[in-house]
Amino acid sequence: MPAKEYKNTRVSENRALVEGHIREILRLIGEDVDREGLLDTPARVTRMYEEIFAGYEADYKDILGVAFDEKHEELVIVKDIVYYSQCEHHMAPFFGKIHIGYVPSGRIAGLSKFARLVEAITRRLQVQERITSEIADIIDEELAPHGCMVVVEGEHLCMCARGVKKPGSKTVTSAVRGLFRKDPAARAEFLSLLKQ
Repeated sequence: MPAKEYKNTRVSENRALVEGHIREILRLIGEDVDREGLLDTPARVTRMYEEIFAGYEADYKDILGVAFDEKHEELVIVKDIVYYSQCEHHMAPFFGKIHIGYVPSGRIAGLSKFARLVEAITRRLQVQERITSEIADIIDEELAPHGCMVVVEGEHLCMCARGVKKPGSKTVTSAVRGLFRKDPAARAEFLSLLKQ
């Protein structure tokens, strides 16, 4: 689900508390919370939290729930799905692209459903490794394909802008299920098509 279609309602229901805590954090880091530029910051951050943490509201079964009977049993790839997430260790953003491949076993999902699944999983506090596995597991459970493979590329601001400060470094994770786990040729086909 694109973030504009749903919100984190817990944030909405607790708007005053969230705004109050953000205001207090600003004060504790040494800011003048009554400064003109910061007067509306707690409200803006709260609205942002409604959006960037909207994944807590998602129902994965609902996202991939509408599938179609189709005899196609060859590789399907949806690649370069852009995502933005928040590292659960530092609450710093990380972002990149997700590539999904699967070999249907008689059931296919609409292509936009994969982008919606990515949005739902990444719009919460996360780690890249979990995102990768969750996407593969959900596709495996909901569509029961012959196999699926997920590759996630990420640039993490907790590593690029703080700590070791290595901008431009990327992390790549993969998850392999079914046919792709057993068949090196299937994995190689998926990976070679990603490069095109």
